[in-house]
Amino acid sequence: MSSINQIAWDDTVLPFQLDRSGVRGRVARLDGVLDHVLTRHDYPPQVAALVAEVALLTALIGPTIKLRWKLSIQVRGNGAIRTLAADYYAPAGEGEPARIRGWASFDAERLDGRPPFEQIGEGYFAILIDQGAGNLPYQGITPLAGGSLSACAASYFAQSEQLPSTFTLAYGESRMAGDVSTQWRAGGVMLQTLPAQPMPAGEGGSGEGGLIEAADILQGAESEDWNRANHLLSTVEPMELIGPTVAPTDLLVRLFHEETPRVFDPQRVEFGCSCSADRVRGTLSIYSAKDIAHMTTDAGTVTADCQFCGAHYEFDPASLGFEATVDADGNPLPAMQEEGRD
Repeated sequence: MSSINQIAWDDTVLPFQLDRSGVRGRVARLDGVLDHVLTRHDYPPQVAALVAEVALLTALIGPTIKLRWKLSIQVRGNGAIRTLAADYYAPAGEGEPARIRGWASFDAERLDGRPPFEQIGEGYFAILIDQGAGNLPYQGITPLAGGSLSACAASYFAQSEQLPSTFTLAYGESRMAGDVSTQWRAGGVMLQTLPAQPMPAGEGGSGEGGLIEAADILQGAESEDWNRANHLLSTVEPMELIGPTVAPTDLLVRLFHEETPRVFDPQRVEFGCSCSADRVRGTLSIYSAKDIAHMTTDAGTVTADCQFCGAHYEFDPASLGFEATVDADGNPLPAMQEEGRD
C-alpha cells in the first residue's frame, strides 16, 4: 500500500534555493513515469539503468529552462548502446503536469559486464531546446566524458552556460513492504550556481580534455559556498534520494539545514508521448509513390511503430507521400492539374 507521503511526492520535481550559499537546485522523484518508460521495452539491465539516468536528468533539467515546448537529451555512441533519448514537454497550462518519455537503441550481442556508461563508447551528449513553431531549435553538445551521463550534463552547463552544476542520482528496481512485484524508482538532486560572469576569451578549462570545471568559474566566497553545498550533498544515501520514506522537503532539511533551504511550488510529471498518425503522415510526406511502394508490406499496408511508447500505426499507402491519391479516411483527393503548355 502506498503511503500518503509517497503519493504526495512521487513523479514530482521540487525547486529549491539555498539562501546562505546562493545555490539553487531541484529534487526529482520518478516512480510511475519511469516504470512506464521502461516497461514499454524489454531492456537488459545495463540499458535500463542508462534510460533511467537520462530520464531523471531530463526531469531535473527541463524545468530550469523557460520552456514553451520541448527539451531533449540525446546521447550517441559507437558502442553496444548506440542511442539514448529522453524528452521533457513543458506543461500545457498553469497547474498542468509536464510530460516525459525515453528510449534507447542497442546491440544486445555486444553488451558485456562493463559499467553501463562504458558501453556507450565514444560519442556525444547533447541537449536540444525546441520552443515550437516559428523558433529555431538550439543544440548544445559535449563529449562523453567523466564516467557518467550526470558528469556529461554537468560539463554541458559548464561549457555552454558557464554555470557550475552537480547531479547526484539514484535509480533501480524496488519493492515496497508487502508487495510481490518490483517497480522502477529514481530520485536525484541537481545543484547549480546562479548565473556567473563569462570567462575571458581564450581561457581554457582544467577538466578532462580541457573542459571547464567549477574551479575555472568560481572564486573566493562563491567557490567556498559551492564547495560546501556539494560536500553536504555528497553525504546523501541512495535510499534518501529514491524515497518514498523520505520526502524531498525532509531530504533538503537533512542535507542543507544550515544553508537555509527555501522551496517553491513542485512540478508534477507524467509519461507522455507526442506521436500520432498525423505526425507519421507528415514525416512520410516527403516521399514519392515509388518510395512508399518500397515501404509497403505484403499485406498492402505501411506500418510504423513509435520507439518511445510502442504505439503501432498502419496506413493505406495511397494516402501517403506527396503523390497521395486518397486522404486519411480513404476519400479520393482532387487530381493534380497538369500545367498548360503554349
